[in-house]
Amino acid sequence: MKSQYWFVVVVVGVVALYFVVRSIFSTAEPNTAQAKATGPSGPPSVQAKLVPEVQRQYDVVIRGRTQATRTVVLRSETAGTVAAAPVLQGGFVKQGQVLCRLAVDARQAALDQARAMQKSNQLSQQQNEELAKKGFRSPTQLLLSQANLDASNAAVRQGEIALAQVNIKAPFAGVFDHRDAEVGTYLAPGQPCGTVIEIDPLLIVGDVPETQAASLKVGATATARLVSGQTLQGRVRYVAHEADPQTRTYHFEMTVPNPRLDVRSGLSAEMRIGAGSGPAHLVPVSTLVLDSAGRQGVRYVLADGRVAFAPVTIVEETHEGVWVTGLSGPVQLITVGQSYVADGQKVRVALAR
Repeated sequence: MKSQYWFVVVVVGVVALYFVVRSIFSTAEPNTAQAKATGPSGPPSVQAKLVPEVQRQYDVVIRGRTQATRTVVLRSETAGTVAAAPVLQGGFVKQGQVLCRLAVDARQAALDQARAMQKSNQLSQQQNEELAKKGFRSPTQLLLSQANLDASNAAVRQGEIALAQVNIKAPFAGVFDHRDAEVGTYLAPGQPCGTVIEIDPLLIVGDVPETQAASLKVGATATARLVSGQTLQGRVRYVAHEADPQTRTYHFEMTVPNPRLDVRSGLSAEMRIGAGSGPAHLVPVSTLVLDSAGRQGVRYVLADGRVAFAPVTIVEETHEGVWVTGLSGPVQLITVGQSYVADGQKVRVALAR
């Protein structure tokens, strides 16, 4: 065979071998890629940690403010010009201490006149009684004399009250917090002299949600932390039985001693009220999820490796996490992947760090 024919046969053989080898490798590559994409089959992996059940004191936390136990605006009962204002605004006052004194004017003269008439009628009544015993006065005359004496006694009492009303006094011990009338101010009946507040004991008030109102009991111990960092100890005085129709919250009051009067009214405070004790679990905030019904809870792993959901109630928030109720005993809490698994799904558990 001629050499040119051998050359053609070799070239054709090489080309045919090339296409055969290419077809073999092109078939193997998709199979390899498919095998890589498919990967090993099995349940999804989640991270979980064992959370123990502990007995914990439940505290209800409420934001509130300090408030005076009593606040009274002292108003004049009679008309007159303020003649004296012996107490400085902001000073401590005792019960019965004069805060504003009106000018006496003719009140003392009216009282003196009433007393003079009273004395005259007393003497006249004594004489008429003696004459009536001797038969020189009729019963009608005796009754008329007694009526005059009673009228004069009433006039004296009226004059004494009118004279006493010039002194506007503190109804209880407290702080004369605000003055409304200065010396020379004319006060008509009903116009204010000033305001007295009682801040020992001091009230701390707030509004508790309807979900926590049943946990509060009158007489329970409570702690309040003011914005200044000061901590006060007291007790629950009042929990409303009717909710506010707008906010659906219940008004709450606690009392704390304030003997030095160094805590003012109107300060913001955080109150913690003891609401009993019971089992609770400390869980990270990130583990809280919502189920299909919108309930807040956590997902955990059962003994057979399946996922379960438990609705929980937050009883306290701390820097370490949140204390919740609703779980029973130690639970294998899912900390990573809880949002990507469903209830009843089989999972592989990796211990959380």
